Amino acid sequence: MAEGGSADVAGAGLDDQRWSNTRAWVEKGLREGDRIRAVVPLRGGWTSQMRRLDIEGNGEPYSLVLRSFVKPFFVKHAQGLLTREADVLRLLANTCVPAAGLHGVDERAEHCDHPSLLMSLLPGSVRLGEEDVEQRTELLARQLVGIHGLLVPAQARPRTYQAWTAPERVQLPETTQRPELWRRAVDVIRRPPPPYRPCFLHRDFHPGNVLFTGRGADLVITGVVDWVETSWGPPDLDVAHCATALALLHGAHAGMRLADDYLAAGGVLSQDPTTHLYWRLLDALAFAPDAEKVAVPWRELGRHDPTSAVLTHRLEDYLMELFDHYG
Repeated sequence: MAEGGSADVAGAGLDDQRWSNTRAWVEKGLREGDRIRAVVPLRGGWTSQMRRLDIEGNGEPYSLVLRSFVKPFFVKHAQGLLTREADVLRLLANTCVPAAGLHGVDERAEHCDHPSLLMSLLPGSVRLGEEDVEQRTELLARQLVGIHGLLVPAQARPRTYQAWTAPERVQLPETTQRPELWRRAVDVIRRPPPPYRPCFLHRDFHPGNVLFTGRGADLVITGVVDWVETSWGPPDLDVAHCATALALLHGAHAGMRLADDYLAAGGVLSQDPTTHLYWRLLDALAFAPDAEKVAVPWRELGRHDPTSAVLTHRLEDYLMELFDHYG
């Protein structure tokens, strides 16, 4: 997440009455003598209203992050989403995955103005530019291997993954010059999901949910955020989701590179090309007929070049590359 205002968080200031109950809930949970000194909207997300809360008091000042669901669809599903994220943050507290620490959750808005979760502030920032793309991709792959390698007790495992599209829901872009490519892709996901060896999935792992610090040889991942979709399922699906995002951001070649980097880092994917292709297309087709939804937070973070037309073209190029490599 990055600092600054956006349409989703306009007016989310210190004295905004639309969050007065939430503010009271936060301050009640702080150490004695601590209070909220400043509120800074965070950009880069579209499901939630995100705020950085700067805290001061008797000790050293520090900051927390507040996630609140305000859009009706996400308010409706907030209990499941925020409960899952809270459980995952507790699970990750003693692991090598750089996740935020949980400070509190009010998933049913019993105390807050909206369903909310309070967590620690992680260092770093989202990097979506064209610099260091290959190095960032390698780091993303390594981080995914670490996430997938977590040993999770059966009673602590999250829900089984959910597919985000289906053959009957895929819409072809109105401007496409390659309708047969789309129909071929849809035909692949008409079959039942192939067998897989399950593992712990972030399920929404992509460059917009990863924080970096440093440049060049000093570039490192310092945080992985947004654990509301955490699932139990095939590692190929997490790789697929991140690969689609990379293809949309930087071109099909960037999306194709991720799987190779993942395998080089010690990750395990399906050895059957048609099975891996199924998972890759299941994710990619969820962005049809265009990927405008993901472009909104990217533009808030300074990437204005991926227009609707550019995104459609990149998605089609990526589908073609997938068929050439795995089909």
